[in-house]
Amino acid sequence: MRLAVRERLPLWLQLRCGLEPRALAALAVVLVLAAGFAVQHFWVGRPQTVRAPELVQQGAAPPEPQPSPGPPPDPGPGGGRIVVVDVSGKVRRPGVHRLPAGSRVADALRAAGGVRAGTDLTGLNRARVLMDGEQVVVGVAAAPGLPATGSGPGGPGPAGAQPTGPVSLNSATVEQLDTLPGVGPVLAQHIVDYRTQHGGFRSVDELREVNGIGDRRFADLQILVRP
Repeated sequence: MRLAVRERLPLWLQLRCGLEPRALAALAVVLVLAAGFAVQHFWVGRPQTVRAPELVQQGAAPPEPQPSPGPPPDPGPGGGRIVVVDVSGKVRRPGVHRLPAGSRVADALRAAGGVRAGTDLTGLNRARVLMDGEQVVVGVAAAPGLPATGSGPGGPGPAGAQPTGPVSLNSATVEQLDTLPGVGPVLAQHIVDYRTQHGGFRSVDELREVNGIGDRRFADLQILVRP
């Protein structure tokens, strides 16, 4: 075995090592280690494929913080509602008109195109706030003997004062309603009872539903009263 290994070694190596077996074995180990180191060095230093970094897709920007909602805007004295009023009499465009809540009689007159020339507005409180379903009668003289309504909500005026406007169905007393033509104490009480049961009159047309008031009597009363 040793002779076979020695014969295979180069001549210069046989001469340099003196053909010692131990020397040959050590030399073989060194050669193996050197070869292993060379292979490892070559393997570590080999060119490697470098993977390109992935692009980070930019997502949508986070939503900006919204300011906290403040209190809702003040809708005004009318609360954003409307009132429907019936303007009749001596106006240019009589009929039903829709106005913002809190409007006054003067606003209703403007919505009706204004008052006709020569109309007497004495006793018409143009600064009064309108009610929903109200009827505004312009330039129609009240019947004799009607109580005055300009001194308060349905209250009578001074003693002996002449009537200044339609009687309020929602605030007049039995005695005041009794002064209307064709209305006696019994029918006046019926009107008050209806007002109490239904929470008031929203329009003059509701007067038709009162027991004892027919079409003819309603025609006589509709220009003399208001809700």
